[in-house]
Amino acid sequence: MERTSGHSASRLMRSRGGSDSGKVSFIELFFDLVFVFAVTQLSHTLLEHFSLEGAIHLALLTMAVWWAWIFTSWAINWLNPDTKPVRSMLIALMLAGLVVSSSIPEAFGHGGLYFGVAYTAFQVGRTAFTVWALRDGPAELRINFVRILAWLSLSGVFWISGGLAHDSWRLALWAAALVIEYISPSLGFWLPRVGRTPTRVWDVEGSHMSERCGLFVIIALGESILVTGATFAKLEWSPGVLAGFAVSFAGTVAMWRIYFEITSKVGHHYIAHSSDPGRVARSAYTYTHLLLVAGIILSAVADEWLLAHPTGGLDAKMAAVILGGPALYLLGNLLFMRIVAQVFPKPYLFGLLALAALAPFASMMPIVALSALTAAALAIVSVWGGAFSERLCRHVPSGAPHGQA
Repeated sequence: MERTSGHSASRLMRSRGGSDSGKVSFIELFFDLVFVFAVTQLSHTLLEHFSLEGAIHLALLTMAVWWAWIFTSWAINWLNPDTKPVRSMLIALMLAGLVVSSSIPEAFGHGGLYFGVAYTAFQVGRTAFTVWALRDGPAELRINFVRILAWLSLSGVFWISGGLAHDSWRLALWAAALVIEYISPSLGFWLPRVGRTPTRVWDVEGSHMSERCGLFVIIALGESILVTGATFAKLEWSPGVLAGFAVSFAGTVAMWRIYFEITSKVGHHYIAHSSDPGRVARSAYTYTHLLLVAGIILSAVADEWLLAHPTGGLDAKMAAVILGGPALYLLGNLLFMRIVAQVFPKPYLFGLLALAALAPFASMMPIVALSALTAAALAIVSVWGGAFSERLCRHVPSGAPHGQA
C-alpha cells in the first residue's frame, strides 16, 4: 500500500486493484484493541446483571458496539489507513471508544450520559472526517457519506437525550436511536430531495471487508478463551472443573472451525466473484455478523458459569444462555450463507435442530452435561460443514450477482 503524508483526497483514499489493496493495516489492528475491551465489558456486564432486564440491556449495548465497529470498517474500506490524517482519526476514535467501553457497566446507571455522548462523537466524528477526506473524491461516494452523517446526527440526538433520561425512558430513546441506525443502510440512507444511495456506489474491497469481519469474530472468540483461562486459573483443579475446562475449550474450537473453515471461506469466495459486492457486504457482513458476535458473548458467559459450577443444576435462565449462544451463532452463520450463496446449509440446520431438541431436557441435566452435548453438536456441524463449503466454492460462477437479499 502506498505510504504518503499528503492530505489530498486522492491520497487519503485506499488504492484499488493492487495485490495489497485489501490488506488490513497495523493501525486497524491497534484500533481493534478497544473492542477487545468492549467485548469483555459486555460479557461481564451480563454476569453481574443476570436477568431479563440485563439481557435486554446487553442486546442494545452489543448492537451499538457492533455498529460503531462495522461502520468504521466500511469507512476504512475506502480510506487509506497509512496516511497521517486517517491514522490520527483512528486514534481519536480509540479514545472515544475507550470512554464508550468503560461506561458499558453503568450505561443504564450513572454512566449513561458518558456512553451516549462518546458513542455519538465516535459515529458522527468518523463520518464527518470521511466527508472531508472525500471532498475531491468520487461525488456519489461523498454524497453517500453526507447522507450517513445526516442519519447518524439524527440518531445522536436520541443517544444523548437517552443519556440524560432515566430508567425506561433511556431504554426507549436508545432503542429508537438503534432503529434509526439499523434501518438506514437498508433504505440507502435516503434523504428528502437527495434520494438514496444505490448499492453499486458501495464498491467495497471484498477481501478487506471479509478479513475485517473475521478479525472481529476472533476478538469475540478471544473473550471466550480469556474467560476460560482466567476462571480456570482461580479454581482448584477437581475432576468437574477439568471437565468443564475441556468442554469450554472444545466449544470455542468448534465455533472457530464453523466460521473460519466454512462461513468465512464461502463469504470471501462469493464476495470476490460478486457483481454487486456492496449489496453482499451490506446484507451479509453488516447485519448477520451481529448474531455471531452476540452468540459468542453469550457462550463466554456460559463458559464462566460452567467452570464455576460444573456439577451444579440448571435454572431456565442459564439453560437459555448455554443453548441460546450457540443457536444465535449458528443462525448468524446460516443467514450469512443464505445471503451470499442462496442456500440453506444442512449442517447449520442440523445444529439448530439439535439444540432445540436439547431444550426440553436442559433443566434435568448437570450444567457440564448440557454444555458437553452443546459442544458436541457444534463439533459435528464443524466437521460436516467443511465438505459442504468446498462444494459451494467450487461451483460459484465468476461475476454472479450474489447477495440479493
